Amino acid sequence: MFHPMNPTLLENKRLSTTPLLSASATSTSSSTSSEADDSPPDSGRFSLQDHVKYQFPCVPLSRSFSYRSLAVLPGHVGSVSCLALCGEFILSASQGKDIIVWQQPDLRPFTKFGQGDGSVKAVVAVGNKVFTAHQDSRIRVWKVSRRSENVFRLVDTLPTTKDYLGKFMKQSNYVQTRRHHKRLWIEHADSISCLAFHNELIYSGSWDKTLKVWRISDLKCVESIKAHDDAINGLVASKGTVYSASADGKIKAWGKEGKKKSTHCLKGILEGHKDVSLNSVIVSEDGRWVYGGGSDGFVMGWEASNSNTNGGDVQNKLVVSWKLVCETKAHGMAVLSMCLMGEMLCSGSADKSIGIWKREAFGKLCKVGVISGHEGPVKCLQAAPNNVGGGFMLYSGGLDKSLRVWWVAKPSKTREEDTNSVKGSEQFPIILC
Repeated sequence: MFHPMNPTLLENKRLSTTPLLSASATSTSSSTSSEADDSPPDSGRFSLQDHVKYQFPCVPLSRSFSYRSLAVLPGHVGSVSCLALCGEFILSASQGKDIIVWQQPDLRPFTKFGQGDGSVKAVVAVGNKVFTAHQDSRIRVWKVSRRSENVFRLVDTLPTTKDYLGKFMKQSNYVQTRRHHKRLWIEHADSISCLAFHNELIYSGSWDKTLKVWRISDLKCVESIKAHDDAINGLVASKGTVYSASADGKIKAWGKEGKKKSTHCLKGILEGHKDVSLNSVIVSEDGRWVYGGGSDGFVMGWEASNSNTNGGDVQNKLVVSWKLVCETKAHGMAVLSMCLMGEMLCSGSADKSIGIWKREAFGKLCKVGVISGHEGPVKCLQAAPNNVGGGFMLYSGGLDKSLRVWWVAKPSKTREEDTNSVKGSEQFPIILC
């Protein structure tokens, strides 16, 4: 049964008719695995309270800020390691080797899929395909088909058999991964920790310290880069630049240059704190601001700049440097995940909390509040891109094996801007189970 949301939670109890979810992607890393039950759950409608462990009241974090826990969705065998938006669905994957598809907006489990060949470390949705990265060093490709009973069907594994057969006979295609052991350069030699999509390419980062580039059209590996001196933990791509965050304490920026633009080259290095692993990286929509989350609990921010621009879409021009603009002690323990929603930055930590921040002038971060509720470290975050009653929907996955859904208010100034942007559009009330 559906009921209208409490009017004290949302100022207008309304949102734009734009669908709640749009195609998006996220990636993250994990470290352990467990056995999973691959049988699909009941796909019938259910009441949200059937899956809610706890209900939190609307919590004011300041005079102009509040959040509310909407649901706690159990069902994963292992820790929730990554999240991705896929049209009307949200996908949550776990170290238990299973991937659950949740239907929007009622948050019912639509189906479950997964091979069970290594815990899922990252997931990204591209059109009608879903790419999943696994601990067994492989990437699996799933095709979404509404006509079949199993709507997510495995169609290939990367590297593909065709790609492998075309290279295994030639000795020059082998690289040494460790002492007395060689592999084809198209293969990852360790767990794949993160994925990113940009310009019809899939990027994969691994604990083997390499960054590989895959062409979506034929699923062929077209490039392998010795990117870091330690494991790669996070990837993000924007405006022609790919950023890789590593346990070596650096974020490296990669891009194509030259007339042919056939291969990636190093464009810059963003230095973190000494001897501190960088676990995640995010970039603003215009490509100007880059933020990295470290194992020391700091969120560091850089501004991309060059002598030929006064701001704006800097990544479409020649970027010559990244300047450190902020070092914010965000958490008492490691920052494991981050996501952006406009000027709002969300950080998930090993201290079981989610920090909410607002980007101010010159890239500085102003603390808005803290969300509590997880019983374990917050491994992954994903924000839905639509304005919902003066706030936004935030999804968080943790080592407590749960997917949690939050409504987070935006600061009053940002909320007024969003309200003006949808003025005149048809609206309807928000409903929850």
